[in-house]
Amino acid sequence: MKLLSLETSTEACSAALFIDGEISERYQLAPQQHNKLILPMIESLLDEAGLSLKQMDALAFGRGPGSFTGVRIAAGVVQGLAFGADLPVAPVSTLAAMAQEAFNETEGQFAFPCLDARMGEVYWGVYRRGENGLAELLGYEAVADAGAVEFPIEAVGYAIGSGWGTYETVLREHLGRENLHGILADRFPRARWIALLGEEVFKRGECVAAEYAQPVYLRDKVAKKKGGGY
Repeated sequence: MKLLSLETSTEACSAALFIDGEISERYQLAPQQHNKLILPMIESLLDEAGLSLKQMDALAFGRGPGSFTGVRIAAGVVQGLAFGADLPVAPVSTLAAMAQEAFNETEGQFAFPCLDARMGEVYWGVYRRGENGLAELLGYEAVADAGAVEFPIEAVGYAIGSGWGTYETVLREHLGRENLHGILADRFPRARWIALLGEEVFKRGECVAAEYAQPVYLRDKVAKKKGGGY
């Protein structure tokens, strides 16, 4: 299985190459430079591996939520690449990618990814560790005021993402201190986890054609919701 992934939804920009379970990645924290960086990152990975884009089985991208501009960049680039190489696309949630990082770094059974959405709001979701070790969404992802986020009582695990750095106090109150084993607040979605989850999307037969590789903003869907999830 050969899969190329990219992620540009936050201040971080990254691309990754998944080859039969091995992942190589280019990652840089570079706000507002994603347009300049993402294609050279992709070219570098392919050159290093001695592969062409058309030798991939699929592409994957961080579909959001995240910065409107950043998510649009990822969707636009992956659409262009997929059209040119006639490849299927695996859309992967950026929150799922962060949850996967938490699962790969800890022994936690639950992860609470949360991105700062500005204007006092956060993008958030609750994920559990699946039997295959991959992140599985509980309920649904949402955008909400930081003070209105809801967590399931039984969930005990690790928090991850910039939302926790900005709104730790209020989020802790809602989760409950006894349910929180640790916080990885300085983490952003990364292409390596997009690739790992993208392979699973491919195996399940859930990839889409290039024209259906669309961004997910969440604000469009749940702008009037103040809580969410369960």
